[in-house]
Order: sequence, then C-alpha cells, then structure tokens
Amino acid sequence: MTMKLKHKHSRKAGLPPGTLVHIGEKKSETVTISVYEYGEGQFQERTVSKPDEIAMTGEPTVRWVDVGGIHKMEVLESFGKMFSLHPLLLEDIANTDQRPKLDDYGSYGYVVLKMLYEGDREGDINVEQVSLVFGENFLLSFQENGGDVFQGVKERLRNGKGRLRHAGADYLLYALMDSIVDRYFVILETLGERIEALQDLCVRSPGPETLRDIHGLKRQLLFLRRSVWPLRDVMNNLSRSDGQFLQGSTKVFFRDVYDHIIQIGDTIETLREMVSSMMEVYLSSVSYRLNGVMKVLTIITTIFMPLSFIASIYGMNFEHMPELKSPWGYPAVLGVMAATGLAMLYFFKQKKWL
Repeated sequence: MTMKLKHKHSRKAGLPPGTLVHIGEKKSETVTISVYEYGEGQFQERTVSKPDEIAMTGEPTVRWVDVGGIHKMEVLESFGKMFSLHPLLLEDIANTDQRPKLDDYGSYGYVVLKMLYEGDREGDINVEQVSLVFGENFLLSFQENGGDVFQGVKERLRNGKGRLRHAGADYLLYALMDSIVDRYFVILETLGERIEALQDLCVRSPGPETLRDIHGLKRQLLFLRRSVWPLRDVMNNLSRSDGQFLQGSTKVFFRDVYDHIIQIGDTIETLREMVSSMMEVYLSSVSYRLNGVMKVLTIITTIFMPLSFIASIYGMNFEHMPELKSPWGYPAVLGVMAATGLAMLYFFKQKKWL
C-alpha cells in the first residue's frame, strides 16, 4: 500500500498564511510544463521549461497548462504571478494532504481531488493529488509526479474527436475530472476481485498472512472513502453552480459524474462491509480449525488413557503377579490394550465424534 492517511505538517507550524511549503513526498525530480492551445479549427501543443516561456500565441478559445511536479516553490510562485493566483490557493497546491474541495475566487475557480491508479507491485495503489484552476478560457492542472494521467483527454484533443475542441474550459474541466473518476472504477474492480479471492482463502486455509491482507484492504478502502466522499459535494456544487465560467450545457455532464461518484461511494461501503464480515469469517475459520485440532488431540489422549492405565499396572514392582510368570502374559496384555483401543474408536464412531 503506497498511500498515507496523514502527512506531516510540522514544517508549517508558526508560518504566516500563504507561505509556500511542500507537504508530502517528492514524486518527481523535475518539473514538466505542457501547454495545449485549441479552438475552432486550431490546435497547438508544446512543452516549455519554465512558466515565463508560456507565450500567448494568437487568441485560442482555451489554453490548458499541465504541470507535472509541485515540489519547486519558485515554479508555483511564477504561476501565481502570471495568472494572478491567490497565495492561499498556491499554498493548497503545495499541500498534498488536501481534502477534495471546490473554492470560488471570483475570477477563477479551484478544484482539488485525488487521482488513484495501480502501482507496479500487485495490490499497490498509488495516490496523487491533482489541483485544477479554471477560468473563462484557461485551465491549469497540477500533478505530483508528472505522469500522463490525462492521456485519453490529450489524444482526443490531438485527434479532434468529440466536442472537446469545440467547447470551453468548463468542458475541459469536466473531461479531466471524469477521467480521474473513471479510474476509481478500475481500482474498485481490482479490490473486488481481491476481496472475493480472500474470502475463499479465509474459509479454506486462513493464516497470519490472511489477517495482514484483510487489514491492508481495510486501510485501502478507508482511504478510498476519504478520497471519494467529499468529492460528492464538489460535483454537486459544480452541477448547481451559477458561476460565470460554467455553461448550462456543461452542468449536465457534471451531474453525470456526480451520479458516478454516488455509485462509487455505494460500492465502497459494500466492500467495507464485506471486509468487516471477512474478519468474522477469518476468526470463525481459525477457531473451527483449532477446535478440530483439539478434538483430534482429545480423542488420542482419551484412547491412550486406559492403555496407559493397563501398562502402569504391569509396571508395578510386586513379586506376586501371576501374569508376569505366564508365557502368554505379554501378548495377552497387548491384545487387551488393542481391543480396548478399537472398542473406544467404535464407541466414538457411534456417537459421531469422529
């Protein structure tokens, strides 16, 4: 599991509001800046090394700047000056422990949400905070590691398919958020398969590693709930917002994403109940296996108790024991012991204790 429920905020203690301090893990050594400018019949894609190189070429309908890597505060400060961003907004971008939310700054809006995707190792879930700043004809996206999580949206822009090139920045905002929410379904499908496999394992052969996997799933589902639950309010507010940047035709798409989030939330709650009940199944299975072992040991002990009693009698050092002088004494005693053991086994079978 490559996600942390809480990051350290000690470095910000005592600093004034708006002070830029990166909180979280540095997931990328460099900062990448990609610029996409498009409109009716035009599209341009380029990569720049610093914000100052984002020259305003022509008058595109929408300008999208995708930034990968938020650990360099001087880069965030440059974007703040170029687009007149509020210091508190820049502070939120640098803090990767943000709760999904929507803020309205008048001339632009700010959305923060969590993007989830599978890691390199089986069972790992990588978490990345994505910050989106949108205005009338521009959108800024800030990712932690610079991974191409919006590849599908970029391909649609390059190919000119769909309505993306013909719509405004609000539809681009929807497309980016929808691509992030769609990844939640992929993660939930993987977790559902793991839970089903773990349920069978709990019944067949539970072990210490099974308990560890159950706790790992509970932690993952807790983080998923924390990432998805606040996002419901964000999408609901976007679908009902009267902001100047959101057109009525686009709000329908935000309502569709809101429905997806409701469905994801219900699925998460169902999976959490399954994992909680799995703990009870695990404990019952372990208890049943332990009872089976104790049952076998008890039967063995019960059978050998009379045999030990018979052997102990002939282990006493008395001179006047007629059986000790008999040539058939030893096999006779062994026969009695064997008959006693078989009789007890037959009795246990009749009682259905075996």
